[in-house]
Amino acid sequence: MTAAPKTTPTNAASANGSIGWRWAPAWVLAFVALWPAPGYAEGVMVLGALVAIVKLLLARFRNGTALLSGPAWALTSVLFFAYWLPELVSAFDAIDHARALREAVVDLRYLPFLWLVAAAVADERGRRITFGGLAVIAGIWTIDALLQAAFGTSPLFWGLDALKQMISGHGMCDAAELAAVDRLGGVLGPCNLKLGIVLASLSPFSLYFAGRRFGSLGWIVAAAAIGMVVLLAGARASWITYALVLVFSGWHFLDWKKLVAVFAFGAVALVSLTAFSPQVRERIERTTHVLTADEAGMDSALSGRGRIWGAAACMAREHPFNGVGARGFRDAFAACDPQPGEVAAWGNGPAYHAHQIVLEILSETGAFGLLLWLAGAALAFRAWRYATPEARANAHPAMLALGVTVFPFNTHLAFYSTFWGGLTLMLAALYAGSLLVRNK
Repeated sequence: MTAAPKTTPTNAASANGSIGWRWAPAWVLAFVALWPAPGYAEGVMVLGALVAIVKLLLARFRNGTALLSGPAWALTSVLFFAYWLPELVSAFDAIDHARALREAVVDLRYLPFLWLVAAAVADERGRRITFGGLAVIAGIWTIDALLQAAFGTSPLFWGLDALKQMISGHGMCDAAELAAVDRLGGVLGPCNLKLGIVLASLSPFSLYFAGRRFGSLGWIVAAAAIGMVVLLAGARASWITYALVLVFSGWHFLDWKKLVAVFAFGAVALVSLTAFSPQVRERIERTTHVLTADEAGMDSALSGRGRIWGAAACMAREHPFNGVGARGFRDAFAACDPQPGEVAAWGNGPAYHAHQIVLEILSETGAFGLLLWLAGAALAFRAWRYATPEARANAHPAMLALGVTVFPFNTHLAFYSTFWGGLTLMLAALYAGSLLVRNK
């Protein structure tokens, strides 16, 4: 009589279908591909979170190491709580207490979605599909933006806008938003001018893919194409982000002479664009105002952010422990505005967020929030430090994307907003899942 074959936890999980989610990469890519339609992207994220938690509950969280390694479970969860706990604590005495607390409760949906994202890259197959898919999405958006630069229209956005017109009777943007456009919008459109910073954050995946598939020449061509779009998209924060990507990605694929040549080409391209692109020229001219060495010139160079940062410092002083509440910056701005009554560089109305990660954390979540963010960063760095060279190579694109996105010496979008917070947490989960792979 032969003995029944032994069932390992991995086999058992695969047999009942509750773990080993081979469809996870497709879900992550669908979430990213739908960013031009934010409502649908959030719907995919929420549905993914619900599916993840239901499947885990049905499996009673057994054999979880068939989905993620123990360290990956821990790091993904810790990075989420380093983001979410400051949001929760800041809600207790926020200006709009009910809204802040509701937002904190709603943001719990991110945790199971982050487990899903980490699981998508927890093995070689998942990493290949997910990282390759992100590279392809960024590449398609880059080509689309170059077509807009050449012909004046983004084919992808035109198609989305036409579809929206058919469904709802109105387009993606209103007339006022279309009239105010001063930079390349690409697939995200003229009413969501985040293309430059989004492509800069996703560019490590494209450059890694091009370098691995086509060598140094492929890396250079991809870097030039994405760089042209980042420059034309106009956000100077994205220029800094992309410069960091070029340095740390190019170091892997090019020798130092070729890397210097890449930056020389970038400088020439920037000078050329100042001659042909009024938008780029205006931003360069505004940046040079910092050389005036006075407060007005500095604030002009920073597009009014000096005034915003002064208000953020005031909020941090007035609410040192837990801030004014996540996303409460606009409500607290009037009381801390250093130039009340004067028209701001951005127009009428309050500033919506601090435009700088450290000041956003301090003003909205206080010293408690900053300590937790720093703790999360320290644990992420510790995991990298003690990882094997193979694990670091696996996680390098996600590590670089996350690192340049939260680089503190830059200006930023709002990390506690749905869009940018979701992007940042997704990158954190990609990093944790690809660095701390599950056992084969």
